Amino acid sequence: MPDLLVRGIDVDLYERIKKAAECQGKSLSQTAREALFQTFKPSKAEIWAEIDRFRERTGRVSSDSTVDIREWRDNDEPHR
Repeated sequence: MPDLLVRGIDVDLYERIKKAAECQGKSLSQTAREALFQTFKPSKAEIWAEIDRFRERTGRVSSDSTVDIREWRDNDEPHR
């Protein structure tokens, strides 16, 4: 997993992150990772684009699973 070194962080910002980490019982690194994740999480458009790419790779599903689902649901075998 890659590392990220951020230089020149404002002292007040550093102290706020450090205090938040202490209050949450987390490390400074974990708190910073979570903040970055929240700030840079993918947009809905990006998520839908990824779903569309997945659909293109898998192709169209040509079968109906209704029969299989009913069989699994109604199966009374003891191992289930």
